[in-house]
Amino acid sequence: MENRPIQAIINRGAIDHNVSVIKKLSGNANVFGVVKADGYGHGLRRIYPGLSALDGLAVIELEAASYLRTQEATRPILLLEGIFSPQELNDAIQLNLDLVVHSDRQIELLEQCDSSNSVNIFLKVNTGMNRLGVSPKHVVQCYRALQNCIAVKSITVMTHYADADNERGVDWQDAKLLQALGSMDVPVSKSNSAALIRFESQNEAWVRPGIMLYGVSPIESISALSLGLRPVMTLKSEIIATQDLNAGDRVGYGGTYTAQSNVRIGIVAGGYGDGYPRSMKNGAPVLVNGTRAPIVGRVSMDSFAVDITHISQARINSDVVLWGEGLPVEEVAQHAGTIGYELLTRVTQRVPFVCFD
Repeated sequence: MENRPIQAIINRGAIDHNVSVIKKLSGNANVFGVVKADGYGHGLRRIYPGLSALDGLAVIELEAASYLRTQEATRPILLLEGIFSPQELNDAIQLNLDLVVHSDRQIELLEQCDSSNSVNIFLKVNTGMNRLGVSPKHVVQCYRALQNCIAVKSITVMTHYADADNERGVDWQDAKLLQALGSMDVPVSKSNSAALIRFESQNEAWVRPGIMLYGVSPIESISALSLGLRPVMTLKSEIIATQDLNAGDRVGYGGTYTAQSNVRIGIVAGGYGDGYPRSMKNGAPVLVNGTRAPIVGRVSMDSFAVDITHISQARINSDVVLWGEGLPVEEVAQHAGTIGYELLTRVTQRVPFVCFD
């Protein structure tokens, strides 16, 4: 039985290439590849073979960390939000995970732990993101408390940049961290993808790139292509029907597009039931046989329409790239009022994934 033509194609060779780009920007720093949210929607198990050149892997989910540990015995695996209960701490210790600590409660759990095994800690400092992290004025106190914990092997201080991709940059947060640490000489971890691209690594023990690992630029003014990054996911489908419209004809639910002249449209298998957002606006691009074509009308659950009047070779079964190779996901996302991260992570289970190296 033939499948509906939409599929997500995963290029594992592109991951390996992107890691090489990241390594050049990282200097002497070790690299945690961030593979949370099931590898940013690519499928952690699918992309795992392409991650071998990374120094460590970082996730949110204990289940994902457990899977990774079954695949390898010693490479660092970092839990980016740490643990939330004594049982999770015990599990993390058994799995030999590195833990982010961002709250007094997590320090208390470590103080109460008498395990004969110990873990590496990343003490997170809130330098302006105002999301997770201990207050800068309490950094030294928290650091000393962790030093006294039997279950703590080593401590790295980390923070997370809020505006590395914007005008404010990173200096203002670096200054807060430097002031908080005072005379303490400790290893630090700061840079995300945007910081690596704009500032490279700044004397860090570890950097933590995420989105650029998947061939996507987090910075609106800098394209992934110019950075030498390659897209790992290409969401691809086909035209499954065509329609000839007269001037005045409307397309789709609500008739949000009206033809101004005679127009030929192609109906593409793909919609919000597959993770292609309903919020995608008229004029958003796809590639039909390698040529850009604009969306017309509203995206429905299973299909949407594109104007193929200018593509003489377009017909039923013609290839359509929704994003990926030749069409950056970050550009497509702008037409839906979102970011590439969201599109990558929202591809639904009914879309078949195909992997190649």
